[in-house]
Parts: sequence; structure tokens; C-alpha cells
Amino acid sequence: MCAASHLHCKYGLREFVVIAPAANNDAVVSESKCNLLLSSVSIALGNTGCQVPLFVQIHHKWRRMYVGECQGPGVRTDFEMVHLRKVPSQYTHLSGLLDIFKTKIGCPLTPLPPVSMAIRLTFVLQDWQQYFWPQQPPDIDALVGGEVGGLEFGKLPFGACEDPISELHLATTWPHLAEGIIVDNDVYSDLDPLQAPQWSVRVRKADNPQCLLGDFLTEFFKLCRRKESTDEILGRSAFDEEGKEVADITHALSKLTEPAPVPIPKLSVTNMVHSAKKKIRKHRGVDESPLNNDVLNTILLFLFPDAADKLADVFESRASTSAGNNPPPENEDYNLFSQFKSAPSDSLTYKLALCLCMINFYHGGVKGVAHLWQEFVLEMRYRWENNYLIPGLANGSPDLRCCLLHQKLQMLNCCIERKKARDEGKRGSVSDRSPGGASGDGAKGGDHSGDNPEKEFGKSWESWSDSEEEFFECLSDTEDLKGNGQENGKKGAKESINLKPEGRLHPHGKLMLLHPGEPLYVPITQEPAPMTEDLLEEQSEVLAKLGTSAEGAHLRARMQSACLLSDMESFKAANPGCCLEDFVRWYSPRDYIEEEVVDEKGNKVIRGELSARMKIPSNMWVEAWETAKPVPARRQKRLFDDTREAEKVLHYLAVQKPADLARHLLPCIIHAAVLKVKEEEALEDISSVKKIIKQIVSHSSKVLRFPSPEDKKLEEIIAQIMSVEAIIARARSLKAKFGVEKCENEEEKGDLQRFVNSLLEQPEVSVVGAGRGPAGSIIHKLFVNAQRVRESSGSVPSAPPLEEELRRSGSQEERRQGVQSEFPPPTGREVILRTSVPRPAPYSKALPQRMYSVLTREDFRLAGAFSADTTFF
Repeated sequence: MCAASHLHCKYGLREFVVIAPAANNDAVVSESKCNLLLSSVSIALGNTGCQVPLFVQIHHKWRRMYVGECQGPGVRTDFEMVHLRKVPSQYTHLSGLLDIFKTKIGCPLTPLPPVSMAIRLTFVLQDWQQYFWPQQPPDIDALVGGEVGGLEFGKLPFGACEDPISELHLATTWPHLAEGIIVDNDVYSDLDPLQAPQWSVRVRKADNPQCLLGDFLTEFFKLCRRKESTDEILGRSAFDEEGKEVADITHALSKLTEPAPVPIPKLSVTNMVHSAKKKIRKHRGVDESPLNNDVLNTILLFLFPDAADKLADVFESRASTSAGNNPPPENEDYNLFSQFKSAPSDSLTYKLALCLCMINFYHGGVKGVAHLWQEFVLEMRYRWENNYLIPGLANGSPDLRCCLLHQKLQMLNCCIERKKARDEGKRGSVSDRSPGGASGDGAKGGDHSGDNPEKEFGKSWESWSDSEEEFFECLSDTEDLKGNGQENGKKGAKESINLKPEGRLHPHGKLMLLHPGEPLYVPITQEPAPMTEDLLEEQSEVLAKLGTSAEGAHLRARMQSACLLSDMESFKAANPGCCLEDFVRWYSPRDYIEEEVVDEKGNKVIRGELSARMKIPSNMWVEAWETAKPVPARRQKRLFDDTREAEKVLHYLAVQKPADLARHLLPCIIHAAVLKVKEEEALEDISSVKKIIKQIVSHSSKVLRFPSPEDKKLEEIIAQIMSVEAIIARARSLKAKFGVEKCENEEEKGDLQRFVNSLLEQPEVSVVGAGRGPAGSIIHKLFVNAQRVRESSGSVPSAPPLEEELRRSGSQEERRQGVQSEFPPPTGREVILRTSVPRPAPYSKALPQRMYSVLTREDFRLAGAFSADTTFF
């Protein structure tokens, strides 16, 4: 307690000045020094006319002893204080304090004016947590059965493992008592707590209670500081193959030339993880694995629900609905991932983060994390090699709003989708294709979606490499290109004669080609290569290093025009005889300016021309158009090499250390923790918690959007989440203790709920109705039950002198029917005595006199403010 609050409590003052030694060794201990200081204070106040009380701290600081003086017109008030460690027996009751007060004021009048009294007794309740704490400790053995102390896979735990409320302090107050109305001496006391007109309650909160969610977050964050790699943690790499299992190069070549794919087996957890288990068991026994098979299989089934003994074709038939294609719910909580840069709450990445967090806490720590991650990477490779889409990921390019790991998994899914579509197209077109059939299937293109360039005719040129028609396609292209390479300026006429249209998707409305006058067709094009944020950053660095020179700018433009060149080639193949103006009308309509003019015959006609930027000599568009050859998308070089990109992603996943993995997934864990506290708060409806949650969301959004947030800021976020969990746990503890949910009267239930919320937000709360109100009745029962337990267990401690004096109530105890014994002895007694008497002479004006007394088990303290008339003295 600081000096200001201490003096305000003892004297009731709002404004005062304190003079205190700068260091402990300068304490004013001697009486002569104290008197000298007080004299100096008195002189200073008299000379300055200051009417603000001035205090001087004396003795050692731990004693909190202050003396002072206040001077006003014709009056002086002396502030005195007494501090004793051992309490004299005569001062443990009201009658002894009255004797001290009357002796000190030394009033010359007879009889003395009446003394007004205010009394406050404080009772402490401690023995309640074992009877009223609702939270059960987690049952770790129940994990495989589905739950862990109320925790399922994919859900974070919540709640305190110990009672977050350690003590309840009940203050019973008699604010206005006259001297002759009440008796309180060494043999009898009228101070019955149940009859006190005012009750107030404050709770003492446990220091840093152990909470499940906070422990989960803290332990997972500790992973970020680990240095070991997965191989160092688990021993030799589980990805290494034994020499006898390494396929011979001839087998690899024969596999490349196999005309038929391997039959698809059943898609089950056993098949998926068989190779992983086989490799891991070579280097460590089954019993040595950090995760046992039951736990591992349960987690894999949770992460990959499509693996639950379903036939592959059954799964593939519903892949469009189960692979994350469902539209995300448009609500604030779901979209938190974009603010936190984590992952959607229904995604595989999010589920993986929760599973790793649980494994880290319950099963083997960092070793369990490394084991599960190793299994996960093997699963990713299995799905890539066998064309199984990864569930729990949205279709399309990587979402740059999500964490990098989520983007990598989306990239892998894109690769699997492209590879699967290419392989299916290859199998479907082997029996259908003929040398002249390429142009005859143009109408098919209308049934395909945006990635049709690889769905029609078996995808890119590489996908045809093992077909018997490989050389026919190559020869056809060569002849076409030879015929077109001789006259670039007159290429349109030759194309219209020599080339057949290929790769058409559908006609582009009513647009016609400018020169041949035939309908303009939209070509089947390649989709741009999907990119993750690290690839974009890498590409930006490469382009920036080219500099600002003309040569660098030209090279940069060439690098950025790969997609444009591919689209031009597809357009030329679909529209033989076309020109650049035709391409611009489809690709960039704003760069083709049309205006109405009058021709030679006076008729109004519409003429168009390229925009100014398209007419710049040697611009990128013109150069690309001159370079482009009429090649359909299916025979172009792939803009997106799914094989290479998939191997890059798999390598990236394999080399991740547990610390790197924890860094990637920490935003997902924080995201899940925020959703959890929001869910729990909604059940309690605590206004202060709502404000803190908004602050957490705002703070996290600023911190997590950067690639490598500082550890200190992450610790601050985790501390905020832990504080919210503790507040909600306290609310539930108090609701359980006060029986809020069991109350059948709706009005009383509302009053109790407001009372509990006030206890959480205010330092001290008044009890409506005191001991006779609904809250007061419950508090009384709590004390009665605690007292009975103490007496039945024989653990009532030996009472100090104060408690012995208070217990000595003789036959009056029987008259009060044992009410006094229902409460333990008070841990604190506070008494304020007030009166107005003339001092120092009978003819002096009556001035206020005040004395405050506090008696606890540790010490006894008196603080008096005694005023005297200075008009004639």
C-alpha cells in the first residue's frame, strides 16, 4: 500500500503533502529528530499560511508511521500514529478503545459529549475450493477414446486446473452507532455479523492460476526456440531408403514408358501410412516411437477423413465437395484468418496446428511433434504420387492471406490437380485421337472450365511424350512453322490457307476477325502459374536486380510476358489469319479504340485502331506477337511445371524443423485460442472480457501480419489470452460458488449474475440486503459450511489473544443460538471514533476529534486526528 492510500484510509484525507526520507538508511528513528521535524513543519505552515495537511514519515519504511500537522484560522490539528506488533488485551474490544480516545482528548466537560462510532469486522473464507470448484483436471488416458478432459481433436482446452479464487473477504459494517447502544467488552459482544446493516465483499484472486489454454499456448510457443532438426530428434532420417529398396535406373525408365497406370488401391489409413511405418521401424523399434499407433491413426483420420476405408473412385467422385469447395461462411469469426494470416478454421492447416499443439502438450513433446510431422510429410508425398487431392484446402491458387505453410499445401494440391487431370486426359485420349481429330473437337472446349488448356487433348506437350502419336504431333508443328517462318509480313494469308483451327473454346459473341471476316473464337489457354508469397518475393528480387538500364528493362519485360506469349500462340492457333488488332480486341479491349467516321460514299462506319501505347515501335506486345507461333495450349511448354513445383514443396516440408513448423503454425494456434475465448465468453457475457478480446484481435492483426514477429510481442498476445481465460475461469468459479445456475427464481438469478460480474470488475462490492439478501444468504452458508468442516476435521488452529477474547461470550452465546460460532473469528477489526469537544479549555470552541483503530493478527495501529482551538492559546 502506498503512502497516499495508507493516509487516506487512516485519516480520510483527500489532499496532503508527505515528506519522506530518500533512502532506508536515512530513516528518522530518534525521538529528538522527530520533534525537530515536527517543529519545523509547524513553523513552515505558520509562515506560509498553508492549510494543506503536512506529514513526515518516521521510523523505518516498513512500519508506515506518519505524523503531521494542519493549521487553519484559529485551529490546529495534530495527526498522531501508534504501531504495535503485540496487542494489549484491553485494546481488543470497543470499551478499551473508548477509554484511550477519551483519555487522549482530555475534555474538561462533565459529562462528556456522546461519541459516534463506526465498526467494521472482516471475515476471511478460505476453505471452499475443494467443494465448489467445477473444473476437473484433464483425463490424459481418455485421448484415444475421443476426448481428453473435455478436449476433442481439433479443439483447444479451456479452464483453470485450480480454483482461481483463493479467498473471499466479507466486511460487516455498522456505520453509525451511539456509545450507549452497543456493548463490546472482554466478556460480551453485541456485534453479530448477521445483524450488521451493511455487508461488502471482495475476492482475492489466485496468483497466476494454472489454466489449460494458457499452458497449451505457452508450451507450443516454447517449440519456436528449439534448434534441433527432425532427424536429430528422431535419429536417422525416416526418409532415407535402404540400398536394396532404391529402384534401379532401368526400372525407372520402364515405369516412364508404361502405357497403363497402376491400379488404384483402397484409400485407407493403413495403406497411407504403411510405407512411413516401415521406414521408421528400421531405425527404431515400435515401442520407441513417440506416438503409439492408436494415437497416430486417430490423428490421421481426423486430418484426412477421406482415408476412412473408402474406395478411391468413391472418394474422387465426391472430391469436388469434400476438398474444401464449400463456400466459406461469411462471418467475422471465420474471416479472422485473413487478419491473423493463419488459415481458415475448417482447413487442414488449422487442424494440423491443433493436433501438433495437443501432441506437444500430452504426447512426447517435441519428439511427438517431429514424429507426427514426419508422418504428415510422407502422407503428402503419397498423395502426390497417387493423384489423391488433399482434403481441407480450398481450390484455386494459394491464398496469400494465409500463412506460408497453408500456401505451400495449396500449391501442392494445385500440382496434384494438374497432374491428375493430365493423366486422366492422357488415358482418355489414347483411344480417341486421330491425326486429323485435333481440330474437330473444338466444340468440346465449351464444356471445360478455366484450366481447360490441360483438360483437352491430354494437356501439355510433355504429357504426350509416351504416346504412339508423339512424332505425328511434332512433325505437324514443324511443317506449320516452316511454312510460316518465310514471310512474317504476309503470315495471315498463309495461315488461313495452311492451318486448321485448334484449341477453340467458344465464339466471342458477335466479334469477327478483321481480315478473313470469320468469327473470332476464344482460345483455350494455359492458366497462369500459381505462386506462393515466397516465390513472389523471390521473383520480385530477381526482377529488381536487373536494374533500370534499357537492357534490364527489356529483359524484365520478356520475363513478365511469358503468359502473354502463351495466350498469343493459343489465339493464333484458334484463329488462323488473325492479326494483333484481333488479339487486342479480345485480350485488352480498352487498347482498341473505335470511332464513327464517314466513308467516301457518305455512310457512317465504325473504324478502329490500336491505342497509342500499342503503336510504340518495338513495344512488348508487338515483339511478342511477332515471336508467337500458332501453337495450341496443349502443345505449348507448360507455364506451370507441376512436377517440379510439387517436388519443391515436398522438399520444403521435409526440411522444416519443429521450431520452423511452430513458427508457421503459431498464428493458427492464436487464431484458435481467440475463437475459443470468444466461444467461452459468449456463455458468460462479461463486458470487460469483450473489450479485452477486441484488443487482442487488434494487437494480433498488427503483429502477425509480418513474416517474423518479435518473440516479445508474441508473448504479450499469449499473456492477454491467458488473462482472459483467468477472468472467465474466475467468473465460473464465482457462479458455481453462488449457485447462479441453480437459482430457480429469475429475478434472484439476475441479481446474483450482476453481483458476480461486479465482483470481477470492482475491488469491493456491496451486498444488497446485507445478510438477509440472496447473495448474503449464500455467503452465510459458505461460512457455516466452512466452519463445520474445520470443526469436524479438528483443524481449528490455536486462537491468538484477539480471537480468544472474541470467543469468550459465556451464556450469551447460548442466548444468540450459536450465531457467533457460525462465523470464524474476524481477521480484522476497524473502529472509527468521532466526537466534537472544546479543547484545550472549556470555553474553547467545539472542534472535531477522530481516532481510527485497526486490529489484525499481525499488528495493532491507532491513528488520531486531534484538533485544538488556537485563538487564545
